[in-house]
Amino acid sequence: MRNPDYGPGESIDRQSVDARAPAALPPSGQRIGERQLIAMMALLMALNALGIDAVLPALDNLAADLGAGGNSRQFVVGAYLLAAGLGALVPGSLADRYGRRPVLFTALGLYIAFSLLCAMAWNFESLLTLRFLQGFGAAGIVALPPAIIRDRVGGDKMARMMSLIFVIFLMVPAIAPSIGQGVLMVMGDWRWIFVFTAVAGVAMGAWAWRNLPETLHPEDKQPIQPRVIARNMRATLTMRQALGYTLGSAVIFGALFGFINSAQQLVGEAFGAGPWFPAIFACCAGAMAVASWTNSRIVERFGARRVSHTGLFLFLIVAALQLFVATMTEETLWTFVPLMAANMMLLGFIGANFGSIAMQPFRETAGAAASVQTFLRMVTAAVIGASIGYAYNGTAIPLATALFGGALICIGLVLFAERGKLFGPPVDDD
Repeated sequence: MRNPDYGPGESIDRQSVDARAPAALPPSGQRIGERQLIAMMALLMALNALGIDAVLPALDNLAADLGAGGNSRQFVVGAYLLAAGLGALVPGSLADRYGRRPVLFTALGLYIAFSLLCAMAWNFESLLTLRFLQGFGAAGIVALPPAIIRDRVGGDKMARMMSLIFVIFLMVPAIAPSIGQGVLMVMGDWRWIFVFTAVAGVAMGAWAWRNLPETLHPEDKQPIQPRVIARNMRATLTMRQALGYTLGSAVIFGALFGFINSAQQLVGEAFGAGPWFPAIFACCAGAMAVASWTNSRIVERFGARRVSHTGLFLFLIVAALQLFVATMTEETLWTFVPLMAANMMLLGFIGANFGSIAMQPFRETAGAAASVQTFLRMVTAAVIGASIGYAYNGTAIPLATALFGGALICIGLVLFAERGKLFGPPVDDD
């Protein structure tokens, strides 16, 4: 059955879309289809990945130019990640009151402005300050896409859509280092990488302005009152299911952030494969994208819980093998890359599903829920990731230890969320 919010040739089962979908149209006057919505949300979120990963090949140049020594160059990444988590508390409640569009475009504008300012940084301290402000201001482009999707669908159908979003989203970190290296080779200056991210932000903003409708249902608008905001956010923090899955994903993705923070040094210094860094990073991120696509094909059949719990236990096994190889043998690039790619692939069966399960109870307050969950996830993961990166000692041992420990903690948090019962059945949307 065709849903009126979907374009020509893009039919979808009515059960997969909230029957109260708003009638408001974007400036183009055309209703957005599911495929376009998925691509748009993925690429909006991917702007953050571009802002983080495109600069990785230039960290050596940047550090030499601005006088940053040792592991401190990693703070260019860590400052952005931490600020994005802190800033995530702001857009959700505003979007629940004023709508998704105005808050989203404000975040895009801040992302573009601070990208250009980063290109003009005069010392390392100013760059870190600007990166923090960029991450804080642009938090909405991370926090709001899950709320926009939740406005339309729920249950395992939301997990399927989020998995498809992750497929496209993960293509950007897979190629972002190559883009950054290409910009560096052509322009000869790391500052042009930030100019490129600003141009990408303008292009995405123009597309979304023309085609993205307002998805917040008028009857779900929440007043901007401290009492109401606190109540909506408290519901996310006190609901066992939401808290357990949010913190679980934060811990395990913190280990991933540790890899992102230390990847350039690890590949370039520990394994002596600096010129191959973009290709190695692409292999790892690409494995995660393939897994996300596979997840989108199976999650409605087997359920987000069954798929993600299986992926988590397999992640623990691979992480244990990584730790053994790192500590008990003389690890080489030929063992590190396949094991890291395998664990990033397994994250593709965890991330979107955990996020969908955590968002399931919050249709009317999706903005506030997405903000709180993004805050908890990003801040926790950024702190863990920065700690792992700063602990880099010329080997893969700190990273392998964090991956194994993170998997154990994540299993404990999932057991808490599910009251000890794992591998639940598929769940329909509400």
